[in-house]
Amino acid sequence: MATRTPEPVQPEISNKGLAANKIGVFSGAVLGVSTVAPGYTLTASIGLIVAAVGLKMPAIFIAGFIPMFLTAYAYRELNSDTTDAGASFTWSTKAFGPYVGWMCGWGMVLATIIVLSNLAAVGVQFFYLLLARLFNHPGWEELGTSNKPVNILTTLVLLAAATYVSMRGIETSERLQYWLVGFQMVVLVIFSVYAFVKSGSSIGHLEFSWSWFNPFGGVGSLSIAAFALGLTGSIFAFWGWDTCLTLGEESKDAKRTPGRAGLLCVLTILGTYLMVALATMMYAGVGETGNGLGNTEISDNVFGALAEPVMGRWGGMFLFLAILASAIASLQTTFLPVARTMLAMGAYKAFPAKFAEISPRYLSPAFASIVAGAVTAVFYTAVTLLSEKTLGDTIAALGIMICWYYGITAFACVWYFRGELFANAHNIVYKFLFPLLGGISLITVFVISVRESLNPDNGSGASIFGIGLVFYIGFGLLLLGVVLMLVWRAVNPAFFKGETIRRSRPGEPLPTAADALSKEIEA
Repeated sequence: MATRTPEPVQPEISNKGLAANKIGVFSGAVLGVSTVAPGYTLTASIGLIVAAVGLKMPAIFIAGFIPMFLTAYAYRELNSDTTDAGASFTWSTKAFGPYVGWMCGWGMVLATIIVLSNLAAVGVQFFYLLLARLFNHPGWEELGTSNKPVNILTTLVLLAAATYVSMRGIETSERLQYWLVGFQMVVLVIFSVYAFVKSGSSIGHLEFSWSWFNPFGGVGSLSIAAFALGLTGSIFAFWGWDTCLTLGEESKDAKRTPGRAGLLCVLTILGTYLMVALATMMYAGVGETGNGLGNTEISDNVFGALAEPVMGRWGGMFLFLAILASAIASLQTTFLPVARTMLAMGAYKAFPAKFAEISPRYLSPAFASIVAGAVTAVFYTAVTLLSEKTLGDTIAALGIMICWYYGITAFACVWYFRGELFANAHNIVYKFLFPLLGGISLITVFVISVRESLNPDNGSGASIFGIGLVFYIGFGLLLLGVVLMLVWRAVNPAFFKGETIRRSRPGEPLPTAADALSKEIEA
């Protein structure tokens, strides 16, 4: 009697009504790169990283890449087991229970709200910068920076437009991103080539040195505190690749596609960052005057200062347009993960049920997108009125949020698969060693960042009762989540009683396709 070969284990998929079979590996990686937004991220973070680590910027980018790369494997393994739009929220709930899961989801939502406000701010800056150059009206540049009423109003309009596009569904997002991402990447490569070619004749230029890749040796070696501070900025620079994983329910191969797209995205971003970092350092140096990357006057917008010197007037405008495209592209795709996380939290009753609603026309979480846009608008307006250097404060706070929920997700992988960690070499490396090292790195940076954020001098100088604004934005808003969680537990305790997501047990077998089907029939 012939024996039947068992079918391979398939991931458990929670169907929430999203459009299925739309995203492949390449398109998923494009959406991830778009969310990371290398153009926007580099112009906003290069100055901040150089201020912390000087010549060691390439080393810090690699150091920031390592925990992201290690954590990407945790995401891949968890997605292969359970494909869910909630991603970190869902996995951490299954691993550690509802309270840790809720706080992990809250951290992810907060991080996205903060970065959405950053993206809008950079987009507005480059919009007015481009208009000022195009029509030869230098005074218009201030409309996107120092003129707060105009800045806030323009930012709100941009947020409204991005919210509308995100509501129209994943296919609209995917088609738009090919053009926007492709354009910014091509222009960044051209900018880097020009910078390398012109570096020998520019003021403050540097000759290449391998010591730039060694954070603790050679000229400009770092202290542990400076290394940790720079690492916060570097980790921020890689944030957003996990968008690929929140699209698992909409992917063509739910088990493999999201993880592969995430790894491709992270590697692409690392290559881009190292190329641009070396080009800008060799061209402008790290001095504190002129176009030096250590000049605090240009730290919020490095490309705004270097574009024309490197590429000329018209080439510079192409770079301005590329950064604007980068911010707009990321602004739109960044709505994808936050809307889907809130969708999942609504579906599992961790948030009000309204968040679980899907637009019948676009098969997208329209209500969650609207809420994300509205909260971002309020947050940006408040921080802009409180701080003179909104971008720097929010980037520092964002590093705290990222380390929080990425770190929890990495540890969730180790704990969730605890019954099979040493079953084979694959599990030892990808379910235990990589996630554990990634989680330890991220939580360490989280603790140091929270401690440093207490000092106003480690941000813009803005403070409340003598404590830095960065602390309130970063750790303070996380604590607010504890209050909101307890309030929601009192209102609707189903999620916290384990009635909507069951916590995993040691040795519990992985779900099969039949298990997933039975769950759908029961639902």
